[in-house]
Amino acid sequence: MPDFGTVLRIFSDRFVNKVSYMQKNIYWARFWNITCKQNFGIWKGTFSDSGGVRLLSNKDDSVVDRLKMYDSRIANRVRRRPMASIPSSVTDVEYEDAGYASLMKSLTHHDVTHKLRTLVRVVAAHPCEASLLSTGNCHLRLTLEDPTARIHAYVHKNDLVGFFGGGFLTAEVIVKKMNMVLGIPEPQGSVEVAPSTRNPPWIWCCLMSYYMDKNDPWVSRKYRIYSTAIRD
Repeated sequence: MPDFGTVLRIFSDRFVNKVSYMQKNIYWARFWNITCKQNFGIWKGTFSDSGGVRLLSNKDDSVVDRLKMYDSRIANRVRRRPMASIPSSVTDVEYEDAGYASLMKSLTHHDVTHKLRTLVRVVAAHPCEASLLSTGNCHLRLTLEDPTARIHAYVHKNDLVGFFGGGFLTAEVIVKKMNMVLGIPEPQGSVEVAPSTRNPPWIWCCLMSYYMDKNDPWVSRKYRIYSTAIRD
């Protein structure tokens, strides 16, 4: 699959005619009557009762148009980024001049260990207790997503201070900065913010992949966040 653009996962609880052909190197098809909705923050498509698939040739006008759009995007470094995202100023990364790579680009990389600079949203964090993170004795796991994929990435306990901008880790600083990356608005006085109002910003992030088991590197691969700091 292309390593940029948007991956929309489509589900069906019934047999859909001609889908089997798409597993035989026939890649272009038109889907109709699909309902799209969010499931745990990820968009998914579901066939309606009248939904279906029509196979298309490489010479179909709509296919030709999309190939032109693809070639135009792949030739431009900026247009390879998620088109609906505007990078925020929430984070600083050490490698400002490094190129952009999507999560799918990393997941399909030919080397199990590599580094990349990517544009993502933080949709979840664990642990989320500021009192625990302020001890500096635990790793922080963030759930990152872009239009191509969703992964877990870890901030090592030795990197926590740098990730939160340096200085002394306090519960107040951690809560403020975690709210920034998770897109939780500042409370207005004593009014609590409803969880549904979260809107995580798009942030630059440096990632490195590594493995836990040298005998099974691909299955044991994980991601670590490095050279990334949340601004004040």
